[in-house]
Amino acid sequence: QVQLVESGGGLVQAGGSLRLSCGASRGTFSPTMGWFRQPPGKDREFVAAISWTGDNTRYADSIKGRFTISRDIAKRTYYLEMNSLKPEDTAVYYCAVRGGSELAVIPGRYDYWGQGTQVTVSS
Repeated sequence: QVQLVESGGGLVQAGGSLRLSCGASRGTFSPTMGWFRQPPGKDREFVAAISWTGDNTRYADSIKGRFTISRDIAKRTYYLEMNSLKPEDTAVYYCAVRGGSELAVIPGRYDYWGQGTQVTVSS
């Protein structure tokens, strides 16, 4: 059983930056990690994913060039650096991990989820 805990969300003005963190405790497998978000009244959507080795990353078109996913294996922590934030980035952000190597974009392909952290971008 893997436990994931997100942190770093908050309220920021448009154009600002935030860094989300996701700490992974327990578990012994080497997972692929993804970030998803769920805007108000909408379905959960893919944001970014990274392989365990860090060699491969994948981004949603809507955030490409503004967000960066990374990880620190020693700290078992994943990050999402978000720059040039827009009001449409407002959502609850979730981290998730899966045991396979595919950088999946479908939420159902991930095995474990964090509780989510709210990001609100004001105009």
